[in-house]
Amino acid sequence: MKTFAVPAQNASVVEREVESPAPEGGQVLLRVLHAGVCHTDTHVQEGGYDLGGRGFLEMTTRGLEYPAVMGHETVGEVIAVGDQVTGVAPGDVRLIYPWIGCGECVRCQQGEENYCAASRALGIFTPGGFAEEILVPHERYLVDIDGLDPAWAATLACSGLTAYSSARKALAHVSADETVAVIGAGGVGLMAIAVLGALGHRSIAAVDVRDENLTVARELGATITVNSSNGNGVEALTSAAGGPIASVIDFVNTGATVGLGFDALAKGGTFVHVGLFGGEFALPTALMAIKALVLQGNYVGSLQELREVVDIAKQGRLPKIPILSGPLSADGVNAGLTGLRDGTVAGRTVLSRV
Repeated sequence: MKTFAVPAQNASVVEREVESPAPEGGQVLLRVLHAGVCHTDTHVQEGGYDLGGRGFLEMTTRGLEYPAVMGHETVGEVIAVGDQVTGVAPGDVRLIYPWIGCGECVRCQQGEENYCAASRALGIFTPGGFAEEILVPHERYLVDIDGLDPAWAATLACSGLTAYSSARKALAHVSADETVAVIGAGGVGLMAIAVLGALGHRSIAAVDVRDENLTVARELGATITVNSSNGNGVEALTSAAGGPIASVIDFVNTGATVGLGFDALAKGGTFVHVGLFGGEFALPTALMAIKALVLQGNYVGSLQELREVVDIAKQGRLPKIPILSGPLSADGVNAGLTGLRDGTVAGRTVLSRV
């Protein structure tokens, strides 16, 4: 089968021919139909994350190996199953939960595989969806998407899941009419705006540096939009919201965006950090106590949360973010990654079989 892999750190994706795997036990082999392109893929290609003054976090120290087959937003058609599989059969189309853990630690046993310290995440530490076929270790990671557009459904495995898990954290202590601000109206940020609306929230602010993204944000349910490119984002956001912000979800998460969100927070406010663009922020420790703030990270979401967001989508409550189509090929992956880096994708890029 063909795979579209990054052969080394900072290298372009190339086509490679490898042997098609044969599923055993509870494993399931799927033909990839659709595969979304995510900012995490750019970090895998680059080899890690910017930690500001703490240097660069090399993903190879966490188990990443090159050549790496990326892609963790995958919908596929079952083509073969192991002898212990009973819940799916060849021909079934399924969304794949990619954030797979070791299965044995406390986090995994609690259903929080996305927090596992020995992650086996598809598309990062094990081969993902940028390929003709993908091997999934157990049928429980396959989610039925009957009735949904499969290309759009692919984005739910990361973009939708991350948005949903982040929104739930941001809404934990917030009434429906208090403002939640979404910083970064890219693919995941736009999905978060859609999710917040689906969960019944009525005051949603979108903050971005591109008017094009803010236009889409309004179409998806943002009630306030703020272009922060001129440097006065805090004043513009709090003015438009009528005061400080109850919760902030930062899908960029650089020093600059964290500074903006932190300074805009109301007393008792919650800041959910999601983006992996990197950098650092100097924390004014006294303000943490004086304002009784909550700073919380969010890394994707659990298998149960994915099932919940798929259910919301099936109920017709989740507006669709714009999808930019492309071919599932080496050139298609490279173009998708370039679009993300250049900030030219208003929505999500999904690659499909041609």
